[in-house]
Amino acid sequence: MKKRYLMVALILLSLLSLFVGVSHISPKDLLDFRSEETEIFLISRLPRLLAILLAGAGMSITGLIMQQLSRNKFVSPTTAGTLDAAKLGILVSMLLFTDTSTIEKMLVAFAFALGGTLLFMKILDQVKFKDAIFIPLVGLMFGNILSSITTFFAYKANVIQNMSSWLQGDFSLIMKGRYELLYISIPVLIITYFYANRFTVAGMGEDFSKNLGLAYRRIVNIGLILVALITTTVVLTVGVIPFLGLIIPNIVSIIKGDNLEKTLPHTAMLGAIFLLVCDILGRVIIYPYEISISLMVGVIGSAIFLYMLFRRKVYA
Repeated sequence: MKKRYLMVALILLSLLSLFVGVSHISPKDLLDFRSEETEIFLISRLPRLLAILLAGAGMSITGLIMQQLSRNKFVSPTTAGTLDAAKLGILVSMLLFTDTSTIEKMLVAFAFALGGTLLFMKILDQVKFKDAIFIPLVGLMFGNILSSITTFFAYKANVIQNMSSWLQGDFSLIMKGRYELLYISIPVLIITYFYANRFTVAGMGEDFSKNLGLAYRRIVNIGLILVALITTTVVLTVGVIPFLGLIIPNIVSIIKGDNLEKTLPHTAMLGAIFLLVCDILGRVIIYPYEISISLMVGVIGSAIFLYMLFRRKVYA
């Protein structure tokens, strides 16, 4: 898996994404800056592409960080309760802070996502049976408890339909002015690259890290903050995208190993490529209608996840 091949695939798929949709747009149409096609391109198609690239890279990196810090290849925001905690935080912000801005809602959701992730890591420390499959099952049960709490209070407040429709991962509603929150992912990815070697060392265990003079707890907390921040921005902007942070880091680690500094670019690009493929398929399978990205990624991602569970190649 060479970076130049991934880059070529990313560029080609990005160009294809820009010109696939209900409204027919050709490169020639863009020469007229006042045309309706150019307006659609700038208001809808280009923001959608940028949102896909940022969400795909961001969620893949969050999975990579969590797998490294937990030393478990099946841990991700999907299987550690991070996504479900963020959903609970969004519900709380909707019920208690009705007039707040998107940034304020993000802060509430971020606090819940971080708290949920920290709680899962605490549970992980107490679990003595460290089987690679058992740990994510604990995370899934923890996430289902949070999801049940969210559903209960959403039902009581009569906002369950609003929550379900809003949190359904979907790029069709992404337009100019509705995706810019995802730009937070860019500095987060830069910080992740800066801390890559520290995350790699922290993934070798607390005792080993301390012997090398690394502030283990501080590095773990920084990693979890980055995970919670990216997860929250993606959920608030696009909705829930399952399995992305689980399967992409596994595919890359099987091929490239576990050195974060070397695998970060590959993980980010492959995550964006995978999300682009799912989005393009979702737009053409039942054209002119569209399948939501959460459904496409859920179906394809769950199939890959089951394959990894049964084949257990992740341990190679």
